Amino acid sequence: MNAHATVAPTVESAGAATPRGRRDIVRVVLLVTLVLCLVGLPLVADPFATTTATRVLAFALLAVSLDLLVGVTGLPSLGHAAYFGVGAYTAGWLSIHIGIDGPVALLAATLAGASVAAATGWLAVRSGGIFFLMLTLAIGEVLHQVAHSWRSVTGGSDGMYGVPATTVGGVDLANPGFLYWYVLGAFGVGYLLIRMVVRSSFGAALRGIHDNEPRMRALGYPVFGYKLAAFVIAGAGAGLAGGLLVAQQRIVTPDDLGFTTGALVLLAVVIGGAGTLWGACIGAAVVVLVRDYFGPALDGHGPLLLGIVFVIVVYVMPRGVAGVAGIRGKERAA
Repeated sequence: MNAHATVAPTVESAGAATPRGRRDIVRVVLLVTLVLCLVGLPLVADPFATTTATRVLAFALLAVSLDLLVGVTGLPSLGHAAYFGVGAYTAGWLSIHIGIDGPVALLAATLAGASVAAATGWLAVRSGGIFFLMLTLAIGEVLHQVAHSWRSVTGGSDGMYGVPATTVGGVDLANPGFLYWYVLGAFGVGYLLIRMVVRSSFGAALRGIHDNEPRMRALGYPVFGYKLAAFVIAGAGAGLAGGLLVAQQRIVTPDDLGFTTGALVLLAVVIGGAGTLWGACIGAAVVVLVRDYFGPALDGHGPLLLGIVFVIVVYVMPRGVAGVAGIRGKERAA
């Protein structure tokens, strides 16, 4: 009798574990397939499609970094493009005037984004809700005006042009396929680092702040420090994305850190599903494809189509594309 009682739960547990094991296998297969498709894309796509995919990767990393604030920490920002632009200007200036290697330029862009985020975040994260949203918008507009006015460094309204082609170890990456693989590798590193942050105990604390900030403060968590750290990490990710942008388009303009870019990346997060990093990537792909790929074919009505897509998502998929898959951002950010 006791033996039967001991064996029965074991059999039930094994049966219960089988569906989960199958789901894990399916997930791994899908992930491997996605990686292989991304790596092999330049081998089958034309140069224009490859270049568009490169822009998608840079914008996707920007969306992922913003999702750390919006979906995980609960800090919606309209000025996140400022750190994106700072990273782009930093990488571009160093490439033009010093001629540094591509990976070094990306590291400098990441540090620049993190530094400016730290300098502005200590003020921004003291607020919340609509006040935080407006304050980040103001910070973004201030940096946008700086980019317009500081002509000796940024080129003013003409932008910073003449950025040389990215080099790695002395090898020129002017070929669209080589540049795509370079951007894909940097995107992968940035994505995995942010994913590690989200899935760590630190990320769990950020989700707790998102859900119930007063309770986390009552439990003794240094809420201000956590929010500031998240803001700086997000700024670093945006700076890295800016470095990838300038590597692809080889020009930086004030619009790259203006309100339009900030609004588009927030739109990407909403479309993909706030709180799911992979959802932010899907949203970024939708935004870039509508803006750069389908927009020119619609006689400049790309923004109108993007607005229609946003309205449809809000009403049909209130949790974004990730919600269709049945994954809530606060439960699984991957």
